[in-house]
Amino acid sequence: MLVIPSVDIMRGRCVQLVGGMPGTGKEYGNPVEVAQRWVAEGANYLHIVDLDAAMGTGDNFGQVAEVLANTRVNAQVGGGIRTVERACEFLGIGADRVILGTAAVKNPKLVKELVELAGGARVVVALDAKAGKVAIEGWRTQTDKSVFGAAKEFERMGVGALLFTSVDVEGRMAGVAVDEIIKLVSVVKIPVFASGGVGSLDDVRVAKEAGAAGLIIGMALYEGKFTLKQAMEAGGDEGR
Repeated sequence: MLVIPSVDIMRGRCVQLVGGMPGTGKEYGNPVEVAQRWVAEGANYLHIVDLDAAMGTGDNFGQVAEVLANTRVNAQVGGGIRTVERACEFLGIGADRVILGTAAVKNPKLVKELVELAGGARVVVALDAKAGKVAIEGWRTQTDKSVFGAAKEFERMGVGALLFTSVDVEGRMAGVAVDEIIKLVSVVKIPVFASGGVGSLDDVRVAKEAGAAGLIIGMALYEGKFTLKQAMEAGGDEGR
């Protein structure tokens, strides 16, 4: 299982929020320096999110571009990507993959268009869940769409992977949503990346055993619950 540090950006700084709520969590400094730290510690891949763009409160395109330009590993980028043009901008400046969340749910045609244009392998759809239902718009709006039904729908469109986040446990370091991960892995054949709730190395092992192809880790790494190397060892990620 690939272990992927998260670099979440808000107002130009690296942050970690609890449950995606502004005003929670902490700030951890310059995003470029943070990303370089994870790469120096052995990260094979980075997960970069523009939280302001996701919430419709701003834009950190410049900071994302700086991170991509100043790190030597592949990265997936998400947060507020609501047009094919913006997705292609990120791919054009070095993103390996782009993540569509709100836009994918509200406008599935956008997903089809991007898959055809960029190739499915470079498109990830984020399924953020509250009580089993898909949440959109920076997790502030809960839809009536089932996570598992949506997963099958996007798989049929040809996306390369799914990113599942349990908003209920995000940032709380109290354990991953293992049952949901297991079920999601069982209903689709494409890779499922998991995010949310990691607080211990046991959580990393549990996510791996549940069948996750990758695990995004944020708060636990930033708060020093364990090192990136330890997490990679627990996940079977051999490193560079």
